[in-house]
Amino acid sequence: QVQLVESGGGLVQPGGSLRLSCAASGFTFSEYAMSWVRQAPGKGLEWVSDINSRGSGTNYADSVKGRFTISRDNAKNTLYLQMNNLKPEDTAVYYCRRGTQRGQGTQVIVSS
Repeated sequence: QVQLVESGGGLVQPGGSLRLSCAASGFTFSEYAMSWVRQAPGKGLEWVSDINSRGSGTNYADSVKGRFTISRDNAKNTLYLQMNNLKPEDTAVYYCRRGTQRGQGTQVIVSS
């Protein structure tokens, strides 16, 4: 069955960086586009970024453009999200997603 396991979240000060990872299994990872979404406290799910199956095309929400970088390693079945210059409004649970399926999420808290 499809499994998506996120990791790498934590508490970071404004301006700091984190790198999220998503380990995928149960499907042929290299054949699927993937995305990151997030859910801030008390808010709905927000799309953050996506990447095509080969890693050659990416898209970003305006709120993270220039600060976040999505990437993937198809040999390792892993999706990444490098987050730089983090802001308090980036506080959320971050999920990797394949279609409508997502993992359990990893918490990111940006606070001084």
